Amino acid sequence: MEKIKKRSDCPVSCSLDVFGDKWSLIIIRDLMFYNKSTYNDFLKSEEGIATNILASRLKVLEENGVIEKLAHPDSKAKVLYRLTQKGVDLLPIIIEIYIWSEKYFPTSPELKAKIKEVKKDKDKFIKQMNEDLKSNWI
Repeated sequence: MEKIKKRSDCPVSCSLDVFGDKWSLIIIRDLMFYNKSTYNDFLKSEEGIATNILASRLKVLEENGVIEKLAHPDSKAKVLYRLTQKGVDLLPIIIEIYIWSEKYFPTSPELKAKIKEVKKDKDKFIKQMNEDLKSNWI
């Protein structure tokens, strides 16, 4: 694993060194909530990530143990990406970002309804999502 040069020992700073760019949390979001798992899946996200940036971000996330690569069952030319436990542990942070964003930015009615449901029992939602994400490991 390529060692990331830390700017400081601050936990926020160290975390941002791993996933604080413009794209990493989008990739993590896609893995968590949109069942995306291949390079082409990520390219199809509405945010429009460039291929060179995607390759770079996937590499950094993998090198830092947030995601892992697996052989694709149907194609030797493709790989599957999935969250590791370290990546799954970002779920509460992603949930809080959704809640914060819904408060300050326009949100689709569907997403607003989902966030409202999540807020009713965040712990239950996070527990269920953890189980769902881990079931992909089998």
